[in-house]
Amino acid sequence: MDFTTSAVIASWVAIALLAMVVSGLIRQVHQLSRTQPHHPGRVGIAPGASAPGLDPAGLDGLLSPGRAALLIFLDADCRTCGQVLAEAGAWTIRQDSAAAPQLLGLYAGAGPQTDEGAVPIRDHRPELFTAYDIPATPYAVAIDPEGRIARSEPLGSPTALLRLLDDIQPATPRSLP
Repeated sequence: MDFTTSAVIASWVAIALLAMVVSGLIRQVHQLSRTQPHHPGRVGIAPGASAPGLDPAGLDGLLSPGRAALLIFLDADCRTCGQVLAEAGAWTIRQDSAAAPQLLGLYAGAGPQTDEGAVPIRDHRPELFTAYDIPATPYAVAIDPEGRIARSEPLGSPTALLRLLDDIQPATPRSLP
């Protein structure tokens, strides 16, 4: 028997042993998953709850009472967060209606060192991340005009932000020509 034949036989034996180990691990995982009760938990603050920290002092008077708002929770080290914030600014500039939701960017730590654009930004607000139960960034919380949580969901892209804004803002009626 030459070296090549021995190497091939040893490789097949190793592959067979590895397959048996993996199948045993998969069997154990299935057994554990069947014995553990699975209770999917909700992330973020529950819809219908009163929005915490909306008093004028809590958010520096940036949100007008009786007007819908969208809080966007961000992180300075998150590239997607920067894209979401840029899209939020572009969306805000395109709006000409006072009925459009107010947008506010919030950071738990230091925010980006840029001039404030169309979307006001407040950094060093970890208490709001805790109050709104923010699991990851970017994350959005829509607040209705009565100060209650309308929606709370993660944003995976700027497109997800636009879909959320389309959902929460009533369509502007247009006159027929």
